[in-house]
Amino acid sequence: MGRPPTPPEVVDRILQFARENPTWGYDRIADALANIGHKVSDQTVGNILKAHGIEPAPERKRTTTWATFLKAHWSQLSAIDFTTIEVWTTNGLVTYYLLFAMRLATRQLCFLGCTPNPGGPWTAQMARNLTDAFDGFLREPVRYLLLDRDTKFTAEFQAILTATKVKPVLLPPKSPNCNAHLERFFRSLKEEALSRIIFFGETALREAVNEFLIHHHQERAHQGLVHQILEPGPEVGQQAGEIVCRECLGGLLKYYYRQAA
Repeated sequence: MGRPPTPPEVVDRILQFARENPTWGYDRIADALANIGHKVSDQTVGNILKAHGIEPAPERKRTTTWATFLKAHWSQLSAIDFTTIEVWTTNGLVTYYLLFAMRLATRQLCFLGCTPNPGGPWTAQMARNLTDAFDGFLREPVRYLLLDRDTKFTAEFQAILTATKVKPVLLPPKSPNCNAHLERFFRSLKEEALSRIIFFGETALREAVNEFLIHHHQERAHQGLVHQILEPGPEVGQQAGEIVCRECLGGLLKYYYRQAA
């Protein structure tokens, strides 16, 4: 008679431990199983992983999943990206590029600036602003900046980050889901505000973006943060007082709260 098959529950645990711990070898996985009452040999662990196409620890460690990376560094991660909007100028309708950075753990945002010509010198200056020692958005605890492979993020831009100990992390090509939080913000920014306004000049655009960011930080409840407001005022949660509405952007954005008597 041959050796009895490994119970499905144990197989599932082996696969779970291997995927969640890319540095664990066969022995380490077997030891962890023993801790929860499953005794299997390291050889059995190896056979099961091979049968499911999972590589040994040295190779597995080099292919850490995106989800594992995010989970391990969540509090240290920021992301950066461009979005665009059309603006009427003296030269006609012009596409403006708006650059934003976000701290992923807190959803705090920084509007770095906008320009119709986001060339190398402009983005390099944005990198200097981001990493300024006194008021740069990428101060502690940020250590990683997620960015796509857009050529506007030049070698100089990345070198400025690296010099201040912020590591640029290039996203896989054509993978907007890897920067999902910023993409979701861009959708809200446009659907709730920018796409509903005709802009005559850069100043009007900047003012609208800054008003939206006040709403984002001080008035909007964020589903991904258990419906919390990022920077709540003392009026939040009040049970008494007249209900009033604060409007901005001509009434496009509304915030309801109780005004203390």
